[in-house]
Amino acid sequence: MIHINNIHKSYGKKTVLNDVSTSFPKGQLTSLIGPNGAGKTTLLMMMGRLLKADSGEIFLDDQNIKDIPISVFAKNVAILRQSQDFTMRLTVEELVAFGRFPYSRGSLTKEDYQAINDALAFLSLEPLRQSYIDELSGGQRQMAFLAMTIAQQTEYLLLDEPLNNLDMKHAVQIMRALRRLCDEKKRTVILVIHDINFAANYSDHIVAMKSGAVHDSGPVKDMVTEEGLKALYEIEFEILQSKRGIVCNYFNPQEEC
Repeated sequence: MIHINNIHKSYGKKTVLNDVSTSFPKGQLTSLIGPNGAGKTTLLMMMGRLLKADSGEIFLDDQNIKDIPISVFAKNVAILRQSQDFTMRLTVEELVAFGRFPYSRGSLTKEDYQAINDALAFLSLEPLRQSYIDELSGGQRQMAFLAMTIAQQTEYLLLDEPLNNLDMKHAVQIMRALRRLCDEKKRTVILVIHDINFAANYSDHIVAMKSGAVHDSGPVKDMVTEEGLKALYEIEFEILQSKRGIVCNYFNPQEEC
């Protein structure tokens, strides 16, 4: 479990996170949702040790993350940022191999190659193994970067808007893969996501943030309600249930009288 305790972060006079405390259940898929500017990505970057808090603590399985050696932390937590500024000309296989750096430091072993092959197979990327990253579509590229984090074989995966700019097919592929990581591999997945319908249908747990604070958190059934989503996003919602899942309809909000 990742536990957040009284985290505060400011940039100058602007408060980004204000006394944030929450928990992320182990072995589950948790979606961080909320309006733009709520502090979701900032909190995720802090959990991944890419940003420092001004005050407060973050615990990974009861251990303060600042006390965990970085070499050990990298074997427990993988993070995939929203922007992948990658200029090196690499094949998919070469990119995925970067996920093994915490173990091999660049000298790949038999175990490393097995992890790389397993990650490619898990996402059905074998046909693209020798394709160059810069020649792939946006969705294929995102799948390749996800394979890199899977090859890292960490218990925790932190993903910042992994569906950003993806078409529907690739977005579904990503979310199904993340769901399988939890169900089949017992991984803990935490992602920042703006598509409330994907969050509602693939998550176990939701943490809703607003104005730099935790607005609410809990199981999906308690979080995906018309009243709760309206309070979070300040727009009308209609929740529709079907055999195939939940639809959070906000496309034609009812006019206020």
